[in-house]
Amino acid sequence: MKEDRKLFFDVEKEEVGLKLREYLRKHKNLSGRLIKGAALDGRIEVNGRRAKLNYILKLNDRVSLDPFKKETQNINPEKMDLDIVYEDEDVIVVNKQPQMVVHPTKSYQSRTLANGLLYHFRENGEDCIVRLVSRLDMDTSGLVIVAKNQYAHMALARDMKSKSFEKSYIAVVHNNMKDEQGTINLPIYKPEGIGIKRIIDERGKKSITRYNVIDSMKMGDIVKLTLETGRTHQIRVHLSSIGHPIFGDALYCEYDDSEYIKRQALHAYKIKFPHPRMGKIIELETDLPEDIKKLIKKIS
Repeated sequence: MKEDRKLFFDVEKEEVGLKLREYLRKHKNLSGRLIKGAALDGRIEVNGRRAKLNYILKLNDRVSLDPFKKETQNINPEKMDLDIVYEDEDVIVVNKQPQMVVHPTKSYQSRTLANGLLYHFRENGEDCIVRLVSRLDMDTSGLVIVAKNQYAHMALARDMKSKSFEKSYIAVVHNNMKDEQGTINLPIYKPEGIGIKRIIDERGKKSITRYNVIDSMKMGDIVKLTLETGRTHQIRVHLSSIGHPIFGDALYCEYDDSEYIKRQALHAYKIKFPHPRMGKIIELETDLPEDIKKLIKKIS
C-alpha cells in the first residue's frame, strides 16, 4: 500500500468521541458504500493500524484511507491514440473525438473511449477501471472526465451539483440569435415511442442552459453554452426549441447540413471542477476540432 496514494485526515477537538464510521460519513462526506468496502479490505487505518468502524476517535488521531484497490471491468482494452488533456493519480480528462462512443453498448462493443482508457491504465500498471464522471453523445466532441478510483468518482459526482463545477460548450447554430446572451429555462421530457429524442414539455425535468453569442456570421452564430443542469441532449433540445438548431444535428435540425458538416457542431471545450483530493479548482480548455473550424469558414 503506497503511502503517497492515501488520503489523510487529522482528528480535531470537535470531532473527538465520534465513531470512525460517523466521522467518515458525516464529516468527510464519504459514501456508506465506500466506507464499508474500504473497511472490509483493510484500507482504513488510524495511526497506521487497521481500524474497526466503531473505533472511538481521540484528539490528533490520524485517519488514513487508501482509495485504490485492484479492480476488473468487462471491457476489452484496445490501444488508441487518446488526446489526454490532464491526468493524475485520481482523475483523467480526455478530449474525445467525434464519432466515438464513450462506453461499450450492444451496438458498439469496441473502439469506445472506455476501451482505449482501459488499455492506457493497464499499460501504465494501474488496476483501476473506467468510472465516467461526465459523458458526451457519440457525435459531440470535447472534454470527458473519468475518475480512477471510487473516492474520486464519489467526490466528483457530488460536486457536479455545486457551482464550482462548470461545463461549457461551443455550438454553431442556424440563424442569428436575437439576444447576444440569455438563459433557456425549459423542462425536457422523454416521451415513449420516439426513440432517444427529447422534447420540451411541462412534464419534463427542470433544465437550464445559459448562452452567449461569440460571433455572428451570414448563416448562423457561434454560441458559448454553460449548463446549470445536465439533461440528456439538453443543449441540442434547447437550441432547437428556440429556433436555432445546431448545424449537422440529424435528430433536432430539419435542415440538410451534409455539405457543411457530418455531425452536430457541438464541442465541450471547457471544464472546471474541484479536484477530489486536493480541493483546488482544475480548469481545462481545448481548441475547436477541424470539422467545426471548416464549417465556420463555409458559413461566414
